[in-house]
Amino acid sequence: MSDTNKLDGIVRESFGKGAARKLRAAGRTPVVIYGHGTDPVHASVETHPLGLIVRHANALIELTIGGKKHLVLVKDVQKDPVRQLIEHVDLVVVKKGEAVEVEVPVIVVGTSFSGTNALQELNVLRLSVPATNIPEHIEVSVEGLEEGTQILAGQIELAKDETLLDDPEALVVNVVVPRGASDDEETEAEAEEAAAE
Repeated sequence: MSDTNKLDGIVRESFGKGAARKLRAAGRTPVVIYGHGTDPVHASVETHPLGLIVRHANALIELTIGGKKHLVLVKDVQKDPVRQLIEHVDLVVVKKGEAVEVEVPVIVVGTSFSGTNALQELNVLRLSVPATNIPEHIEVSVEGLEEGTQILAGQIELAKDETLLDDPEALVVNVVVPRGASDDEETEAEAEEAAAE
C-alpha cells in the first residue's frame, strides 16, 4: 500500500517561463495544488526528493506550505521531452478515507503450463480506492494455467475497499501456445505416423 511521503513547499509569487527556469536552476520544481473547491495554490518544492516520489505510480504526499499541511496525490508530471527533467507537477488535494480513481499497474507472476505463454493484455486496472490505501500494483498469478485460460478483470481478487472501474469482461491475461509450437507438434506426429507405416 502507498506510504505518505513528506515534502515542504514554498508559495510562488512569480509565474511564467522565466520564473520557472529560475526555480529549476535553484533546484526547485514548480507545483500547483488544487481540488476540493479550493483556490489553486502555486508553490515550489525541492526537485530531488520530488523526483524520487513521482517515480512511483499514485504517489501520495503530505505537503507542508507555510505551516499548513495538504494531503495530495500526484495528478500530472510534465517533463522536458529531451532531457526528461521534471518541469512542473500538478497535485490534487485528497482527504483521508476519501475514495479516489487511480490506475494501478498489473504484474503477472508465476509460470504457466509448460509449452504455453501468458500474454498480458492489460497493463493497468482502473480502481476506486481510499486515498491513503492505494496499492502499488496488483499481482495476477498464472501458475500452472493451461492453454486457453483467460483471466478477466472481474475475476481478479481485490481488497474489500477496492472497486473495479474497468469493464469486468476486459481481458487481462491470455494463456496461449506460441505460434509455430503447435505446427511443430503436428509435423512430429505426421513424421511418427509415416515412420510407423
